[in-house]
Amino acid sequence: MEIVGSRWKAPSNDVVSNLPLYRSAPLLEVRLEDFELFAMDRLRVLRGISDGLSRGKKPEEMQKLVNDLWKTNMRHTLSSEVINKDIISHFVLRLVYCRTEELRKWFLSMETTLFRNRFKLESSDAQRALMAEFDLPYKAVSTSEYESIKDKLGQVARSIGQSLPTADAIFYKVPFEEVPELVAGRRVFICKGYAYVAMNQVVSLVVTQFRSLLSKALILTNRKWTSTIREEKDRLAPIVETLCMSYLGPDYSQPKEFAEISIKDIDHVAKSSFPLCMRNLFEKLREDHHLKHGGRMQLGLFLKGVGLKLDDALAFWRAEFSQKVGAERFDKEYAYNIRHNYGKEGKRIDYTPYSCQKVISLTPGVGDHHGCPYRHFSEENLRAALGKMGLASRAVEDVMDKVRNRHYQLACTLTFEAVHGASCDTGINHPIQYFNDSQKVLQSKNNPSK
Repeated sequence: MEIVGSRWKAPSNDVVSNLPLYRSAPLLEVRLEDFELFAMDRLRVLRGISDGLSRGKKPEEMQKLVNDLWKTNMRHTLSSEVINKDIISHFVLRLVYCRTEELRKWFLSMETTLFRNRFKLESSDAQRALMAEFDLPYKAVSTSEYESIKDKLGQVARSIGQSLPTADAIFYKVPFEEVPELVAGRRVFICKGYAYVAMNQVVSLVVTQFRSLLSKALILTNRKWTSTIREEKDRLAPIVETLCMSYLGPDYSQPKEFAEISIKDIDHVAKSSFPLCMRNLFEKLREDHHLKHGGRMQLGLFLKGVGLKLDDALAFWRAEFSQKVGAERFDKEYAYNIRHNYGKEGKRIDYTPYSCQKVISLTPGVGDHHGCPYRHFSEENLRAALGKMGLASRAVEDVMDKVRNRHYQLACTLTFEAVHGASCDTGINHPIQYFNDSQKVLQSKNNPSK
């Protein structure tokens, strides 16, 4: 691993922070493999934050989660390069997520949450140094002014369950509109349009500035990337365009835990252990005896991943399609693609089953049945499908709530938990994971002694 060129320099204050503000891209030369690996490590952090937020974790739980995610994923073999990895990974993902409004919104929210929790871990002196870097025009409240309002400040502190401010407490006087979350939560004293922000609350003030700067920077990055994409179409563009859909979990290219399923068992396991996306495709295939290309790819690679051998796969698909197009046409037009997915034709690549990110990103057309039902089904159809899986009305409402907020993987996780009566703390990130976890639960119920 090699990084060459000018190193990032911390500001020359008496007290400095290791938390960058990412105001400008560093003058560094980065190897292409590090460009991608650093970004993937940071993406694991951001996706972990997203999962924590969508699960409704409390602030103290989020603080621990962010700290653990950062320590696990943002390490470097050279301690001196940790801060470089931090900055490089941020700017790579800024390129990745600047391209659409939806991507920008997600990245802005996750990076702001990450910054907030990292800022809280800084010392008071380091926090003040960061405030100085933002050039915030706020001064600490004078002793005389503090004395005149300390009773009011004490009332606010008591109302939010905090200890009373001491004589040496530091408060900043800021326009109330610059700390909207504190105002909304009634956690500050307001007088004549100004909010009196305690030192332990300045994170809200700094985060507002950070979010504003990053939001503007993402727009500018998008304009610059759009103007330079042609120059990078063969080098960076493929990485940038696929990173946001990257699957970062275990490798499911080969069946491991439940090594084989047979044709005679397939209907049973489809009903008991297929996630909704695959169950829907399987049922449509049984009903129509045909699937378009997208459906064949999604379901075919999944069946391969859960252990359906090539000969059985050919027999399974032939039995269905021959009812619609005839066995001869199946052998001429469809059998090749099945062998191709198993690495027996063409470039002989051993293709990997689609991850949740991949499935969610698909856009089915008219007559298609692939993609993610939680994203693409109408509310009526989704409710009917969930009812068919055996979900009670309360569980259906919980799933629908996550769907409305676009937390599709969490909706699938709640479905899994409702169907199996077991928790899934890691969340569902891959259809094969759903299948494997389902089989584990069912086996433990059938063989409790084990």
